[in-house]
Amino acid sequence: MAKKASRRISYVLPLAKSTGGHRLGVNGLAYDVENSILQEATSYTLRNQIQAHTHWVNDILLIQNNAALVSASSDVSVKVWRPLAQERQIPTTIGLHNDYVKCLASPGSHSDWVASGGLDHKIRIWDLHGAGERLCIDGGDDESNAKGSVYTLSACGSMMASGGPESIVRLWDPRTGKRITKLVGHTDNIRDILINHDGDTVVSASSDQTVKVWSVTAGRCMYTLNMHNDSVWSLYSDHPKLAILYSSDRSGLVVKTDLRASAEWDEGLSLSVAQEQGGVNKVIATGSDIWTATSSSSINRWQDIPPDGELQLPEHSPQHHRWSTSSRSRVPPSTSPTAVNGITKPRIPLNCVLRIPNASPILGQWQRDLETAPTFSSVNWRRMSEAVAEQEFGPVLPFQDLPTETIEGQQGLIKHVMLNDKRRVLTLDTAGEVLLWDLLQCVPIKSFGKRHLDEVVPEVNTNESVGNWCSVDTRTGRLACILDENYCFDAEMYADELFLENASDFRDDQRINLGKWILRYLFAHLIEEEIARDEVYRRQLQSKHTRKPQRAPAPGSIQLPNARLAPWHALQVDDDSLITPRPTNGNAAPAATPGLAIAIATPHPGSAVNGASTSSISNSTEQGSNLEKTSSNHSQSRTPSDKPKDYFSANPNVSTDQREEDSAESNAQSPVDGDKEEKPKEGTTLFGKRFRMNFPKKLGRTSVEVKPAAVDEKAEESDKSEEKEEQIIEDNFYGIIQKMRYEYEEQLQDALSRALPSRIYPSSRNETPLIEPPPHTTIIIQEDRPDSGGVTDIYRGTVSSVGEDADHIERSGPMWLGDLLLRNHTPLKEISKVSFVLMPYQDLLPSIASADGNSRLNANRMLRAKKICAYVTERIEPQPERPDPHALKPEDYLELYCQDKLVPPNTTLATLRAYIWKTGGDVLLYYKSNGRKPELERRMAGLTLQEPAINEGVPF
Repeated sequence: MAKKASRRISYVLPLAKSTGGHRLGVNGLAYDVENSILQEATSYTLRNQIQAHTHWVNDILLIQNNAALVSASSDVSVKVWRPLAQERQIPTTIGLHNDYVKCLASPGSHSDWVASGGLDHKIRIWDLHGAGERLCIDGGDDESNAKGSVYTLSACGSMMASGGPESIVRLWDPRTGKRITKLVGHTDNIRDILINHDGDTVVSASSDQTVKVWSVTAGRCMYTLNMHNDSVWSLYSDHPKLAILYSSDRSGLVVKTDLRASAEWDEGLSLSVAQEQGGVNKVIATGSDIWTATSSSSINRWQDIPPDGELQLPEHSPQHHRWSTSSRSRVPPSTSPTAVNGITKPRIPLNCVLRIPNASPILGQWQRDLETAPTFSSVNWRRMSEAVAEQEFGPVLPFQDLPTETIEGQQGLIKHVMLNDKRRVLTLDTAGEVLLWDLLQCVPIKSFGKRHLDEVVPEVNTNESVGNWCSVDTRTGRLACILDENYCFDAEMYADELFLENASDFRDDQRINLGKWILRYLFAHLIEEEIARDEVYRRQLQSKHTRKPQRAPAPGSIQLPNARLAPWHALQVDDDSLITPRPTNGNAAPAATPGLAIAIATPHPGSAVNGASTSSISNSTEQGSNLEKTSSNHSQSRTPSDKPKDYFSANPNVSTDQREEDSAESNAQSPVDGDKEEKPKEGTTLFGKRFRMNFPKKLGRTSVEVKPAAVDEKAEESDKSEEKEEQIIEDNFYGIIQKMRYEYEEQLQDALSRALPSRIYPSSRNETPLIEPPPHTTIIIQEDRPDSGGVTDIYRGTVSSVGEDADHIERSGPMWLGDLLLRNHTPLKEISKVSFVLMPYQDLLPSIASADGNSRLNANRMLRAKKICAYVTERIEPQPERPDPHALKPEDYLELYCQDKLVPPNTTLATLRAYIWKTGGDVLLYYKSNGRKPELERRMAGLTLQEPAINEGVPF
């Protein structure tokens, strides 16, 4: 049986001075040519942003003519978003993996599908028209292989390529999911893959520091490019034949390889374009610019090397002198830019060169004149001798020292520490600043500047033990708190420790549940909306029942005509068929009305018979013997003493003595005699039919058993099943609303004229004091899906929008949330207790132990030490009849010791066990007088105290 998916609530605390932009490293970039996004050279404006995921976004992809954006995240979801839509749209989840989703691929912007790969070893193809998953492909040869994860995907036409830690490039048919072939040659994780437009060439980048070129037709590696000295992380090319290739590595180096003037891949020129401060996760080129995404929250734009640039040779080189005097070169020896037709061509420094093939038309003549020409082989690119490299080229320098433009990111949180009070959290952001946050107020309360986080923790932490009511993470650069039904109500705090306003309104020992408290005000607008909807529903329901025609109450008596009537033939009536024949003797007997007895016996709910209130149906079972003897006579007025005990009482015309005799005779009969007794025919009267239909089971304690007809029993079962179907309760927030509405309907049936009081009663201010979370605090409802291996978002809103999103929350919110917000009910859970032994210190005070010497007690983990002192006082000191309000409190003259340490009066048992007792077993406590009440010892010295009962618990 599949495990039921549970739902939880998360809220994300807003960051101060939030102006938009990334807060952590950037893993993906996409460029929209038509809308000129990321193309402006002078200034950049944030057009739109949304935080649709609850974990890192690993890849993004533009689809459907750049109108939609697909994102893949470590929260195991694949979402689609339309950032250019006129109305703000929430990203839609199009699919889920069982583990982190690492990459995306699509054969083109007009395609109707997108593929995703993840750490669950699966490649899933999703329909972009809402049809869900089209195909699921196992990305490895063996599901049990730990290296079968999919780190990169690429698609073109009818072919798709994948790669991962197995160091194998696999080619697939996306229409059938069948593998075409696999390409083996890399020795480490494959990080990126490109396919040319014709689908006959595949280029792959690997952590083995190489870029390999594969022939699909030959099924083997054709070239290995070694221009990088570190793990190659990203590839980019928008050329149909991949003639211009950009690559980046872990060291931050960005390389451009130009193959347009080369017939073979080993004849191109590789140049160093830019050098980032850290590894480049993604590189893309747009026109004359290159964009890089790194672990920083900022995005850099670099000027690309112009395609018509000329290589600049060093003037002091002997080869340059020999080449410039004996040959005609395409590259002049001058270091100044060359002017052709009035257009200045930029010079490319020789230090930017990473790959120099001997077939290059730019350096061909010069290479032939070099004395070290053999070192420049076609397979030995800048992996030549270091001595030669330093002599001829010098150290590698990028074409651009600094980025042309930077899109600045924001400071995000990267580390956190939950303090012992479980209300405050210390965080460290990317700028090194330490902040202290309040999880209940949802705001930062103090900044400690740029310091080490570990140095600040001892300064603000406290020695107290509070239950874990939430979990905290900073994966998205912001502080998120997750509340789960199983533990979010486990933490309580005393009101006098929370520094609340109007503290005098709270009891001395009043505790506040932290989970209930924050949820009450995160969804405050939702509660207001539900109260308004509930009022409208009750008003409509009452109006509907008022207009509905109701059966009139049964009359207490019927006015019969005069008994002395003229002969029927004396009546002058044209239609004889309309006249009931009467006896001709002049004395007409009262008409017997079979249905009259039912009207008296079963009045409409809420009606009364002659002013006598009706009894419950359950009482009728005690009078089952009389039911068979009841005749169908008309009702008569009854005195209070003649009122029956229920609807089905004996005939009121029968005397009390006669009824008692009949009852006695019926009770004295044996089962056999009861069967022999003459009974009226079943179904001869309407009373009998109705009675047997409604009560098929045995109704009394007599030996006479009423056997209903089968058809009536089926009818009853049908009625019950229909009623059961009508009251199906959904397992979500709306299920609580359904329960309340069923209760309203039942209440209306019981008393139509009575007003319907609301059944929504949220927690009061005394139970949950007022707090006001910032309106833009993000609220997320998530579903933990065991079958998908992760958590997916099913609702995302803010504190200010939950009222407007009431319909969505009713469908997606868990039932326990509705029960808490609308009915103030928390899930039942066993109270966590602490066992302890309470003994007098050095027997200076009387013992509280029972007669058998047992002084072991247990109490709620939140019980304070001063309550234990009060418990001791009640057992060793006589209590006055009229307490003196000015008298000393027990904690003023009694002290508790644990491990030879004085226990502060407000210390809870949980804190005492965690920070003073510090070991297992029962906590051992000693109580003693501090001398402020000296008469205590003198008075107690000669008294015999009454011992408490065994296993008596501590009140709390």
